[in-house]
Amino acid sequence: MDEKRTYQVTYKVYHNERLKKVSFHGKLVFPLYLRLTFDRRTTEYRSNLFDLFMKPKYGIRVSGEIFPPHIDKIIEREEKLIEFVIDRHPNDFSLELFKKEYDYYGRDLLDEMEEGFLNYLRLFFDDEGMPYLGDVFAISYQEVTLYDVVLDLKRALKPDLYQRLIEHSFLFAPPYYPLHQFLEAPLKPNLKIFTIMNWEDSSTRHRFQDFMKRFYPHQDVSSILGQVEKWLKG
Repeated sequence: MDEKRTYQVTYKVYHNERLKKVSFHGKLVFPLYLRLTFDRRTTEYRSNLFDLFMKPKYGIRVSGEIFPPHIDKIIEREEKLIEFVIDRHPNDFSLELFKKEYDYYGRDLLDEMEEGFLNYLRLFFDDEGMPYLGDVFAISYQEVTLYDVVLDLKRALKPDLYQRLIEHSFLFAPPYYPLHQFLEAPLKPNLKIFTIMNWEDSSTRHRFQDFMKRFYPHQDVSSILGQVEKWLKG
């Protein structure tokens, strides 16, 4: 975690040992912070990604035990985000502008859309005469990702019901499910997040369109892209 320099900006992602340790999925660690220096001014922020991955659903489950996400992977993602924002402003950078864009481009689409997907699941199973199953999702979705739950439902539900669950999600839910599925294909990532920074990459959007044409050829890709753009402006 050596200090790095990009243009006139010096930054560092570090554990803030001046503060008390916090529980990170059962492990006590110093919270992760960012330090930026520009034009003889220095400012510090608590890492948004660290706070995001503190949520119980991001714990890594292995044989009934829960382990924390790898801190070094979070630091890598933070550094990519920092450099992305800095590179956007080679001539008009400021610490105030950095904070605004850091908060924006670091937003996780999957985390933000999950509650809307939960509302869809509750409505779907209520219509199917299984309202208590929807209630179970509402109680547990803070602890596990709904995408993983839906994958398990494929084994538990009749094929036609499961197919209807997925197809109706394109009509009545934010595009949480296809974005999550796209993120996990072909390999499962270490950190299951899909930031606005990732989405702004044109190559990512092109690959997503190819993914949709391959796995969901009957869905309107342009409509889904429009939903994401509308979400970003909301």
